[in-house]
Amino acid sequence: MRDIQQWAERRLPALTRLRQPEPLPIELNRRRIYIVPTAFGLGFGVLLLVMLVGALNYANNAALLLTCMLGSAAAASMLLAFRTLDGLCLRGIRAGHAIAGEPLELVLDFATPRPREAVRLDCVGESLAFAPQGATELRMQLATTRRGWQPLPRLKLWSTWPLGLFRAWSWLHPQHAVLVWPRPETAGPPPLLPGDAPERLRPQAGEELAALRDYRRGDAPRHIAWKASARHHDLLVKDFDRPEPRETWRLDWNALRALDREARIARLARWLGEAEAEGRRYSLHLPSERIEVGCGPAHYARCMSALAVLP
Repeated sequence: MRDIQQWAERRLPALTRLRQPEPLPIELNRRRIYIVPTAFGLGFGVLLLVMLVGALNYANNAALLLTCMLGSAAAASMLLAFRTLDGLCLRGIRAGHAIAGEPLELVLDFATPRPREAVRLDCVGESLAFAPQGATELRMQLATTRRGWQPLPRLKLWSTWPLGLFRAWSWLHPQHAVLVWPRPETAGPPPLLPGDAPERLRPQAGEELAALRDYRRGDAPRHIAWKASARHHDLLVKDFDRPEPRETWRLDWNALRALDREARIARLARWLGEAEAEGRRYSLHLPSERIEVGCGPAHYARCMSALAVLP
């Protein structure tokens, strides 16, 4: 097999050069599209050959005309199969977020100067059919196995349109990689933080009504409980309170010295998910990067990406 590959690399450079990753955009042209007959096409060719021999042997002009018409249709289908891929361009690739072991969504941005029919894309066992028209987005799922940067595999575009007699195909190998987040551990202890106490309430301006109190100079008129005050001699004011914000989590790499490297990453990933789910503010301190206190999806994505690229 290796000898055949080396021979192909010497004799077919236009084909084998596509094994190397290429920068985007990638446009298909006549040097990148290859055509072979399908099994149905080979059988159809044998049938045409038998019809041609019979028509010539019996000097049957009607049979000869039918054979020529069917042969012309086959030749036209080969040209149409080529034109289905010719000029198709992969302009960009966008990737979502996924944890190692879960599928990651890819969005492939195709562009075409004219509408096309029945194009298929194969990628690592997954096959998708689409009909590009102008700017077309194709969504696919990419399997992931481990954290970190994962290069994209080769993509195969092919079509047997319109009659299924010929298969036209081309390979795309984008110079692109996607970032896979680490898988959090399933269970474990919470982070040990100094001064960590349960959530407390304290009287202050908030949204929930806590009690009614006597009026004090400077209270806003809109906070006066007029109905309750009518039943008393003095004015009563609505007193609101709200929960004190949860304590900030400081997630430190050096605080997990008892664990190995991958176990540290898995535990920090779990703590990040718990902090985000509870609405806490948190920071992440890594050997090569310090991410200050924050919260929200963008902050979570930044922290998980920092964990994913750790060596």
